[in-house]
Formats: sequence, structure tokens, C-alpha cells
Amino acid sequence: MQAANPIGEAQLVLADFGEAILSGERVERRLAAILAADVAGYSRLMGLDEEGTLAALKGHRRAVVDLKIAEHRGRIVKTTGDGMLVEFASIVDGVRCAVDVQRQMAERNGSIPPERRIEFRIGLNVGDIIIDDKDIYGDGVNIAARLEALADPGGICVSRIVRDEVRDKLHFSFEDMGEHQVKNIARPVPIHRVRFDKPGNEVSAAALTTTRSARPSQQKPSIVVLPFANMSGDAEQAYFSEGITEDIITNLSHFHSFFVISRSTSFTYKGSGVNVGKVGRELGVRYVLEGSVRQAANRVRISAQLIEAATGHHLWAERYDRELADVFALQDEIARSIAAAIEPGIIAAEIQQARKEPGELDAWDRTIRAHWHICRFTCEHLAETRRLSTEAILLDRANSTAYAALAFARHFEALFGWGDGPTESHNRLGEAARKAIAADDRNPTAHTALAIFELFSGRHEEARLCLRRALKDNPNSEFARGYLGVTYAFAGDYDAALQHLDEAIRLSPRGLLVVIWHLCKG
Repeated sequence: MQAANPIGEAQLVLADFGEAILSGERVERRLAAILAADVAGYSRLMGLDEEGTLAALKGHRRAVVDLKIAEHRGRIVKTTGDGMLVEFASIVDGVRCAVDVQRQMAERNGSIPPERRIEFRIGLNVGDIIIDDKDIYGDGVNIAARLEALADPGGICVSRIVRDEVRDKLHFSFEDMGEHQVKNIARPVPIHRVRFDKPGNEVSAAALTTTRSARPSQQKPSIVVLPFANMSGDAEQAYFSEGITEDIITNLSHFHSFFVISRSTSFTYKGSGVNVGKVGRELGVRYVLEGSVRQAANRVRISAQLIEAATGHHLWAERYDRELADVFALQDEIARSIAAAIEPGIIAAEIQQARKEPGELDAWDRTIRAHWHICRFTCEHLAETRRLSTEAILLDRANSTAYAALAFARHFEALFGWGDGPTESHNRLGEAARKAIAADDRNPTAHTALAIFELFSGRHEEARLCLRRALKDNPNSEFARGYLGVTYAFAGDYDAALQHLDEAIRLSPRGLLVVIWHLCKG
């Protein structure tokens, strides 16, 4: 399948408009709701099974997507391989369509292994569009595409104008994702995630949409994974570097600590000389991951580095040398290792940013600082974690990450006998963990916190169920994997315990709790 050339397409569009202007032809404009969608991890899926992926995508289109678009009076403007652009006269219809599609896709994916699932990312915006033959253009379309790039697999992102228009008409909640810079748009765009997994959530929309400024430290950080360079000297090996990139994007998407730009956007930089600072400005991202792949005989070397876009500072770098046996298993192993290693690097950088910034702290700053203090393992630092987490929650009642930090602080206080004493701290751990899940039941750290409460309450099976749920949401969670090993050890299944503890160590050999995993192994 030949990749689209965005530069060439843009030149053709400009030429068409120029011809229209010279001929005196009037450019047609109208206000519309725009939906942009693509498939998360599409290249990886094609690498695993090209025919099966194409057949499955066509089946989903036929049985769900196209039917829902027609049902909600939408018009498919164009399709681009795994993506599509849809126009609606009503944004209410557009949001309903997006939610219906994602709900039905979640049901259809229920019996499919995670690595084989086709999951859409969807972005929705309302804006002025330019009509040109069978296509549409304009800022409204550009913003919709940017929103799609920020959406989680199976998720929906909307602009603030969409949120404001539909929140009194539809029974969905919205989570504030802060303001993001969009290429060729002068002002940052406020973005919201649609919370449709729990209709009628007791948390109000107002509580979920706390106002944040455009200051970078006051929103969750975002990252783009640039296509890894194929250094093998053989164009036929490009599939491997593309597959690695795809897998990293998919694996990073499981983490709740940052937003990941979609493949469809990141791959527009393939094959071009990339200036990291320029990429950061164009996409509004704070971090860039780049790397290279070199194959020789039966070995492969993969290098990766995490860079702060604004400064060019290298935050993390690693090299992986492996034997090239099972290609796809190797891709998965490397991608998971890189994803697990990147999160601590970004969190550490965010902590430094939050510590440097003067003035009043917002909910995200307080949450990040709370994580910094929890890593110090002293009575005073854990008390500071509780204070900062509580303040963050007061500013944002839907801050699942802050509730989880509070839960972990209570856990360590219970272990060491600090704070309010072991029994009270343990009970408070359970309370905070449940609130973290109520705020976001797809937060794996929240489910891990509840598992710890169940484990130390003597309910091993309940703890295992919580940890399995955490690993379903994020298979790369060192904490969930390690505590699953601890749970099996408590239950007397030492073979299973060693298996999961070894996996936790492999995922994050320099992780926060790696000493505990080694101690548990004996």
C-alpha cells in the first residue's frame, strides 16, 4: 500500500485554490461538525496479518462504522487506508455517532486478543470548512485531525466548543486535557476527553473540566514517537523499523501519565530530516522519542532516545542488541521495554519542571510533586504526598492519579507504622483506591492500589482480579506485574510468583520498587 504524500497533496490543494481564485470562482464555505478517525497500531496489525486485518477492518466498517454514520446523518468525505473524515450537520449527531461506534467496537473486541484488536481513535470539532469538489479543508478539519491524534485507542477527544455545545444535551462527562498547540493555528486549542464508559457518572461535568492555563506544566505532557530510522541499508527491512515504531506508540498509549500522538500524525515525518524543536512546536508536544534499527545477519540493534523538544536535552537513551529469531515477538519485547522505561523518564522531567516553576500550582503540578515525594520513602515525604494529593483532588475531583498517589502513600505509611497507624492507614488506602477507580476505572495504577488493599486484607483472589484488570489496561505496568508476583507468593504459588517478579524486573530494571521484587524472589 503506497503511503500518502502530505506535501504533494498540499501542493495540489493550493494549486486548485489558486486556479479558483484566478478564474474568479467563489470558494464555498460552511459551518460543520467534523469527525476524524484512524486505527491505532495499524501498521503493526498489517505486519502481523495483512489479509486478516484488511478483512476485519472492512467487517467493522460494514457492520458498525458506516451504519452508525448513516444512522446519525453523517457524510463520509473520504477514507485514507485506516482513516476517515466525516461531516455532520449537527455536532450532537456527531458525538452520538462516535460514542455508539466506540461502544460497539469495545463489545466486538471483547473476545479478541488485545494484540489483534482494531481500535479507533476519534476526534471531533466544529468549525468553518472549505468545500472543494469531494473534499473539505480548513482550520476546523485540521483541529479535528489533531484531536484524533490525541485520543486513546477506543477513545474520543473533542474541542471545547464541542463540549460546550453538547454537555447539556447528552449524558456524557468530559475530562479536561488542557490546551494544545495545533499546527497552523495561532492560539492553543482546549481539548477534552469524552467519558462515555460510565454514563450517568456521579462526578459532574463541571468537576471534570477544571480550567487550566496554556502553561505547559499545567497539563499532562504529550509525546510523539517519530518513525525509527532503518539503518540496515536494505529498504526491504523497513517493515521492521515501522513495526517497532507502531508497537511503541500502542504500548505508550496504555499509560495515563501522558498523551501520545497517533501514528497517522507521527508518520508524516518519515524519511525527512527532523528538527526536534520544530516537531515540538508543530505538534504542541513536550517530548520526542526517536531511534534507529540496524539489522545484520541474525542480529538486530535498536537505539532509542527520549528528548525534551524545547531544549533538545536528552532525558533517556538505551541500546538493545538481540538475536533476530521471532521477528514479531522481538518487536513486542523491545517496544514494551522502551515504553516501560520512558514513563519514569517523563515523570522525572515533569517533576523537575514542577519544582522549577514559581507561582501557584495547579492540580497537575501538585499531582506530579506528590509522586516525587512518594518516591523518597520517609515519614515526612509521605505526609507531603498526602497534602499535595489532597490539594490536587480539591482542585480536580476527577483526578484519579492523585487519588492513586494518596492510596500508595497510605500503603507505605501502613507498612512502616507512620501517619495514622497501620490499621487506619490501611483503611484509608482502600478508600482512596476506590475513589481513584470511581474517577477513572481504566487507570491501572488505581486498580493496583485496590489490589494492594485486598492483598494486605488477606483476600488474595480479589487482589489477583484487580491486578489482572490493571494489566489488561496496561500490560507494561511494572507495579501491577510486580504486585501480582507478590500476591502469588503470599498465596504459596512460588513458580507463578517468580514468573511475574522476573517480568516486572525485565520491564523496569531501574524501577522504583525493583529492590522489593528482588527481595521477594529471595
